[in-house]
Amino acid sequence: MPVKGASGGLAERFVLTLLSGFLTGCVAFAPLIQTPSPQILEEPPVAGWGAEKLLQILDQRDRQFRSVRSLASISYRGPEGRQGFQEAILVQRPDRARLETLSMLGVILIVTVNGDQIAGFHPREGVFIRGESSKENLFRYTRIPLELDEMTRLLVGLPPVAPGSDWKTAGGSLYRDRGGQGKEIVTFDLQTGLPVRWHRLGPDGSPELSAAFENFSPTPAGLFPLKIIFESAGQQRSLEIAYEEPEINAAFAAELFSQQKPANAKELPIEALGAPPG
Repeated sequence: MPVKGASGGLAERFVLTLLSGFLTGCVAFAPLIQTPSPQILEEPPVAGWGAEKLLQILDQRDRQFRSVRSLASISYRGPEGRQGFQEAILVQRPDRARLETLSMLGVILIVTVNGDQIAGFHPREGVFIRGESSKENLFRYTRIPLELDEMTRLLVGLPPVAPGSDWKTAGGSLYRDRGGQGKEIVTFDLQTGLPVRWHRLGPDGSPELSAAFENFSPTPAGLFPLKIIFESAGQQRSLEIAYEEPEINAAFAAELFSQQKPANAKELPIEALGAPPG
């Protein structure tokens, strides 16, 4: 998809996201994550799995996983088409990330984000782009419609929610109202006690955003999902992340999460990447 406002023929060589690669054409969108039935919120709590226990698990995992560094295989589907590629992912909660898109020719895109700024450097085009680290600007590069702290939770293998006292229990799930804007649901595997599904529903109960956490593997910090699937049903987009030997909870220098414009690079405003969907 071309980038509006880019000059000198650069627009045609851009890809709008961290998913830089070659699109294979538009395909019909079939959700990978099953939408929970409305009856799930009417189920009585499972014996031994009340709100206090499930919230304790959610809070414990929130404290267990603070950062991740890993290579990952990425699969993306969306209105632009389908693609797959390798990504070097570095995330430090709550508000830092570095994403490097790889090809056989080397790094083709470096995205850094912190609490103040998101920046993207396109080495092959010699283009540098930066803007505020807002939800809209994050979407322009990642195609993940989440706030920064929610996105870093997701990439560190956690449901993108904060533990709190406003959750209720139904079956093996926690749920809460979103101030009249719908509901949020976290579903647990009651054999392992792990949160494995997250759903954000609209006021009519239709799915807006969903995530699935699979292929849990032992790490020094605890069981970590090697596979994360994120879907935006309304936008007909899905992103599947398969981590390869992730390093959990390492300390990273702050300099890794920011970039300066290279001397010979052309700088463009982040709006050159196009407007995010309303």
